[in-house]
Amino acid sequence: MKTTELRQKDVAGLQAEVKALQKAHFGLRMQKATQQLNNTATLRSARRDIARAKTILVEKQAAVPSAK
Repeated sequence: MKTTELRQKDVAGLQAEVKALQKAHFGLRMQKATQQLNNTATLRSARRDIARAKTILVEKQAAVPSAK
């Protein structure tokens, strides 16, 4: 997923995206464990997509002042 697409989402959308990416990564790990994963490079790209989404999420959360 591209960073421009992620930056257009709000905080709730990013949290949902991170959750979906983590679920997809779990599925890939299970495929690898059962010898069903053909392209192991997808694991690396999934991890990096999660990291990218989490980074943008933290940036957006830091930009929004918390209401106390």
